[in-house]
Amino acid sequence: MFDGMDLLPELSTPVTLFTRHSLREMASGQGLAGYDLQLTAQGRELAQSWGAHLVEHSQRELQYCISSPIQRCRDTATLMIQGAEEVGQDCLNTIDVVSQGLLVEPGSFVVDIQQAAPYFRRQGALGFINSFINQQLPGMKHPVYGVLDVLELIYHSHPEQKAGLSLAVSHDTIIAALLAVISQRQHISVQDWPEMMEGLFVWFEGNDFATSCIHWIWRGEKHTRCIEELKQQTT
Repeated sequence: MFDGMDLLPELSTPVTLFTRHSLREMASGQGLAGYDLQLTAQGRELAQSWGAHLVEHSQRELQYCISSPIQRCRDTATLMIQGAEEVGQDCLNTIDVVSQGLLVEPGSFVVDIQQAAPYFRRQGALGFINSFINQQLPGMKHPVYGVLDVLELIYHSHPEQKAGLSLAVSHDTIIAALLAVISQRQHISVQDWPEMMEGLFVWFEGNDFATSCIHWIWRGEKHTRCIEELKQQTT
């Protein structure tokens, strides 16, 4: 994440950090985490210090924040905002954490949860997302349409496209699927899976989402893909 900050665009370009929540209590099973698992003490400290570091070293002010309504995501967002406040940004009274259902796992990708849920439990998180991106699951959106819904949400995560930094806090499954689709990959491995408090920096070029291009930084590397190119994957 530190390496990625060195690749951020000029300060006049709005950037969103689309991140997984911070360190949480451990889950049992196949990497499936219940909605009731909360941040650990270390996770709370990490979120706050990362928020402070982002603002201080990117020289960007936090402008807006969206989050999965699950508590560990909302807590991550709140603590990152508090960290920004600690290094001098007056944002606690001006930035609300806005809950977004599209950021719940696997919320933005599901059409019929009754059909999809058994596969999630049976395959585990990694297997489920690999099946999803290969269109092998019932009750799910086309993977490109699901990802486009999330990208459009992020595109509008800056009020009037003001410069600065926005936060979007979500879950590993959402971020993993989005990265696979925009990278045009048909398979992801354990090594590709987003760690807790890991995310991608995202910004867009273009005045309309449908004709824009997305730029993202993931694990110290910058990439670009146009929205129209992604839509072509549905035909």
